[in-house]
Amino acid sequence: MAEELEIDPKTELVRALDAADGSALLAAAGDVHYADLASLYENLDDEQRDRLLKTIGPEMATDVIAELPDTLIEEALNHFKPAQLRVLLGNLSDDDRVDVFQVVSEEAQVRFFSLLGPRDKELTRSLLKYEEDTAGGRMTTRIGRITADMTVKQAITVLRRDREDTETLARIFVVDEEGRLVGKIRLRDLAFSTWDTPIRDIMEEADEFILATADQEEAARTLSKYDLIVLPVVDEFHHLLGVLTYDDALEILQEESTEDIEKLAAIGGDQSEVTYLNTSVGVQYRRRVTWLIGLAFVSIASGYVMFRFSEILSQAFVLSLFLPMVVAAGGNSGGQAATMVIRAMALGEISTGNALRIAWKEARTGLFLGLSLGLAIAAFITLVLPQLQNGTGGPFDFPHLAFAVAASITVQVLSATVLGALLPICARAIKLDPAVVSAPSLASTVDVSGMLIYFTTAGAILNLR
Repeated sequence: MAEELEIDPKTELVRALDAADGSALLAAAGDVHYADLASLYENLDDEQRDRLLKTIGPEMATDVIAELPDTLIEEALNHFKPAQLRVLLGNLSDDDRVDVFQVVSEEAQVRFFSLLGPRDKELTRSLLKYEEDTAGGRMTTRIGRITADMTVKQAITVLRRDREDTETLARIFVVDEEGRLVGKIRLRDLAFSTWDTPIRDIMEEADEFILATADQEEAARTLSKYDLIVLPVVDEFHHLLGVLTYDDALEILQEESTEDIEKLAAIGGDQSEVTYLNTSVGVQYRRRVTWLIGLAFVSIASGYVMFRFSEILSQAFVLSLFLPMVVAAGGNSGGQAATMVIRAMALGEISTGNALRIAWKEARTGLFLGLSLGLAIAAFITLVLPQLQNGTGGPFDFPHLAFAVAASITVQVLSATVLGALLPICARAIKLDPAVVSAPSLASTVDVSGMLIYFTTAGAILNLR
């Protein structure tokens, strides 16, 4: 007998939504991961969203809300009554609850805050003082915390009592009587030690930690660099405030990489967590139009340079054949250098203090790249171009033309490579994002400089005025 085909829970959930079958919807939702429920929610209409959230209730919706894009969170919460919101907000982990408060309107903040219990109010208020993109703004305070003067038996008793309120016990942190971080210990170390063993005798030193005011990207790099499961977050007096977990690091790095990619493409505005197809045309337009208009006007400078050197072009129109290549080569080499430097800065490998070393390194690289391109194009002009046309159309022969173009492209690649490397460094020095400054500025600058270099160098070598 043929085996019955299993029905995909997500497909069954959609069918239940369309049929307004509450019991089937609840059963199907229980078989779907909350992250998939959040993705599904984005693609539903208002009526279906309301039906889904009211059917699964605040308990199941807690994890779904935490996974939603920022722009959809307040709208989703408004589907619940105050009593349900009290349950949902109370069930959220402290870091997720703070994330919610950071993205909703001020009016919603006041309304939601009134629904919190006393402990959650105090905790949320203390975390909200940190900016959203700092380690303190992303940390959770639900951690295993014991004191150095405890015995193993006392520590296990405390951890057993607090286990439901602790996000992870992979690392347990040790504090002194004033709450300052003094060490860390693994659960297995407690399990295999005798009851009367003092914690201070078996704990390790907590070498890696980060200030709550540090940038979230620095915190994520620290987690990645030292292969940490959790990273303790402390204040300026070394009091343990909370931890960042490895999943926080993954989320932060995804956000930062998306932001850098968008800025490299000259896309402005706040990053949207909504999927591409669910982002409105209006939002896409607003994020792109300003840079496009600005860069269009900057490009007029390129046209002006060509206009100023029109006399040289009229004497040797063959130069126009290689102009796009010279400009593009500079843009490509400069873009490569900028990408390498931005990546190295993101990984903490270099800083603004390394500017001279970076410039010297990229100048040598750019020179070798320029010479390689120059030799390749000189060979083409000398050996291939004469087969395609008779004469150069100017008062010079093919070898002279080859030397002029080769020299121009070498200088262009050299200058563009150094410029591409230094622009991110200069941007960081004046507190600007290297990604947003480098790509748009580099493209426009290299276009103009490439034309100036090309016409000036070729004109001088070919004796054109």
